[in-house]
Amino acid sequence: MARNAGGNNNNTAKSSATGHHQATAAGTSSAAAAAAAAAAAASAKHKRSSSSSNRNYKFNLSSKLMLDKWKTLVGCLSLAVASYFGYLGYLETRVNTPFDNHKMVSASGLDDPERYWGSYRPHTYFGMKTRDPHSLVMGLMWYTPSNLGPDGRGIRHWCEQGDNLDGYGWTHHDGRSFGVQEIQDLPFEIKTSFVKFPGEKQYGGDWTARISVRNTTRAWDRSISLIWYVALDERTNGHIKYVSDEKSPEPGVYGESQGLGEFQVRFHAVKGRIQHKSYLSTVAPNLSKLKETIFAHFRAFPSKRGNRFIGLPGEIVSQNGVPSTNPEPNLIAIQITAEVDFTLDITYQSTSGFALGESIPKPPTGRAYTDALQAKIGEFDKRFEATFQLAAKGYAPDMIRFARNAFSNMIGGIGYFYGASRVQSVHTQNPVPYWKAPLYTAVPSRSFFPRGFLWDEGFHGLLLSAWDIDIELDIICHWFDLLNVEGWIPREQILGVEALAKVPEEFVTQRNSNANPPTFFLTLHKLLTQHKAQLSQKGRFATLERLYPRLQAWFNWYNTTQRGEILGTYLWQGRNASAVRELNPKSLSSGLDDYPRASHPTMRERHVDLRCWIALAAGVMAELSTLLGKNDVKYYETLSYLTDNERLNRLHLDPYSEHYADWGLHTDSVTLKRPPVLAPQRAAGQRGGAPPMQQEMRRYVSKQPDYKFVDNMFGYVSLFPMLLEQLDHDSPYLGKMLKDMRDPELLWTNYGLRSLAKNSPMYMKRNTEHDPPYWRGPIWININYLAVKALRHYGQIDGPYADLARTIYGELRENLVKNIFRQYQRSGYIWEQYDDGTGEGKGCKPFTGWSALVVLLMAEQY
Repeated sequence: MARNAGGNNNNTAKSSATGHHQATAAGTSSAAAAAAAAAAAASAKHKRSSSSSNRNYKFNLSSKLMLDKWKTLVGCLSLAVASYFGYLGYLETRVNTPFDNHKMVSASGLDDPERYWGSYRPHTYFGMKTRDPHSLVMGLMWYTPSNLGPDGRGIRHWCEQGDNLDGYGWTHHDGRSFGVQEIQDLPFEIKTSFVKFPGEKQYGGDWTARISVRNTTRAWDRSISLIWYVALDERTNGHIKYVSDEKSPEPGVYGESQGLGEFQVRFHAVKGRIQHKSYLSTVAPNLSKLKETIFAHFRAFPSKRGNRFIGLPGEIVSQNGVPSTNPEPNLIAIQITAEVDFTLDITYQSTSGFALGESIPKPPTGRAYTDALQAKIGEFDKRFEATFQLAAKGYAPDMIRFARNAFSNMIGGIGYFYGASRVQSVHTQNPVPYWKAPLYTAVPSRSFFPRGFLWDEGFHGLLLSAWDIDIELDIICHWFDLLNVEGWIPREQILGVEALAKVPEEFVTQRNSNANPPTFFLTLHKLLTQHKAQLSQKGRFATLERLYPRLQAWFNWYNTTQRGEILGTYLWQGRNASAVRELNPKSLSSGLDDYPRASHPTMRERHVDLRCWIALAAGVMAELSTLLGKNDVKYYETLSYLTDNERLNRLHLDPYSEHYADWGLHTDSVTLKRPPVLAPQRAAGQRGGAPPMQQEMRRYVSKQPDYKFVDNMFGYVSLFPMLLEQLDHDSPYLGKMLKDMRDPELLWTNYGLRSLAKNSPMYMKRNTEHDPPYWRGPIWININYLAVKALRHYGQIDGPYADLARTIYGELRENLVKNIFRQYQRSGYIWEQYDDGTGEGKGCKPFTGWSALVVLLMAEQY
């Protein structure tokens, strides 16, 4: 409207000016005055018109400027909002964004044919697969027909605590070419073994597996049913089929896959009499349901003698009773029921890459296989003695066998997994999938923890690197391929449907604020100090060069995300301050789970063990930086700062007990009690009613907490400045620690160091109604190994406490070795932990993760 008004006024002015000039041109003198007056009037009108026009123009310009400013402001706000939400989206994606596109693992699958096939299924009693993401898998099940129960009870397949076997584990395994295992399932002793035979072609070679069964008692069971299955992962690109005895002189499973090419699996009865043979070719939902699928298809068959056998029905291409839309089977199982003693050889033969008519070599069976296996066992025994020198140290043959079995079960428990973890950050509303990746790793326990754990793996590497440095470097590379762009690695790796089936839902999601002790720095320190010559060979330095930026990111993540409010202090994130059913909120991220910390978690806590772990990491980073010619100054400065004993004492030494301790908001006056029973509500007119409702036990605090040292919890955490060799050798607090460690009323037992002192108010206390004490008294071998290692270190340095350190070193080492061996002889297992009162094995079994470090204790290799 302003523009239209301005235009009309200008037209009026122009019209008045035109009339004035016409009157002047007529020369009418008498009209001069009138003309002058008219001109003056016109001029005044023109000025008024111009003034109005200018005012409208200025108003128009001002409005335009205001509109432009609003547009700019709205644009800026829109850009800010878009940037904010874009940044939030960026933060959301960081938790599952890989560190970079350059993978640490340089040789996998068929690029490393020697380790292509292996016993990489540690959760099964005996299974074979390849190091391919979607490998074909094979495995053993067995049962005694007289002991078969509902829902498949009595069928052995996955390693289960509830199977209550009298013992099982690898007795020989080199991690590459062969393995021998003994399983005691009374009345039967089952031996499984395999030997790999490298082929000349590109498909990973052949192998033979042997299953031998004998009856070790006079029990009436004389027959056993063995099931060997071949199964495809849901994404395996391939097919399998069964060729029966009637159709071929060489019955078995024939197939082809992208990684394997064409192959054949055949069965050879070497000893004993087969009573019944049957097979199943069908579709299984997934690899975690193989046992259930086979059991669902069991049928009863009559024999020629009138007996009945449980067997498999043959070709059933259906899924859950419904005809499958995919007629291709993904599971073939062959069952052989035989009289014992019985021996079965199973051969895997690669038939790809051979010209028509060319002779295809067959893997050996029978006597030829026995000879090949015995040769491997002989080579292994010689190498084992050359590596650990136990016979030279005077150990008896039965103790050497024990050590050999412990080591073999660790390296034989290495698995190959593929999948994606479930992760969450503070920036993601719900859990999100990590990227899919493989993981080649040892496992703590084949029965209870058959998957990768971050802080366990650093301890595993201490033993594995003594045997095969390339296997250990490959494990490290796989783990660091799981590093995200933040520098975080999920602490528990639950990859694939089989692994997921073994884990309770509450433990599946991994949170990127939570750490785990960076024990790979223990392994790296050992590699850099004891294997430096080997690192300089076969391009291993190049692996360290590629690893270095990831180690930097990992170190920086710890040094920032776990940092405390005071310089040089750290705290384990992830404790639940609102927990009401825990006596002391757990610190799962510390690895020590229920070990008592400050009773009321806050962000002001100081955890002495984490400070020591980061000091260790700084030292290894400094050493590695120097070796690789990198800038090492900041790591040496961090190491110097964190190992300064005066600073350590100011922050973590309780002046009254003179023990190193955590600091935080704490009270010892906490108990678990059951709340008053709640009477159930009754509807009007209802008689009787439900029984009173008993509530779960809760924590009650009888004295309010205050900020102080957690001084009544002397135990493993208190020892960390010594365990990681950061106490000065002449520190009076080292002498105090050694004396208290040797005190039977505190940590000392005849079986090893207990995890928490007997005089602690939390000693052997349950953390919840359902959780027995875990790190509150029992003896753990990984921490005892660190203690023995540290005692040797201080015993080798001249100082006021060297003699005492040497004495305790000898006693502790002997107690540990004797008790672990004694319990192995008694029970047939190496255990997760040991009772501090009796020395008996506790927790899960077999636990040949860090408990297998007994081999290094025997060898005195640290």
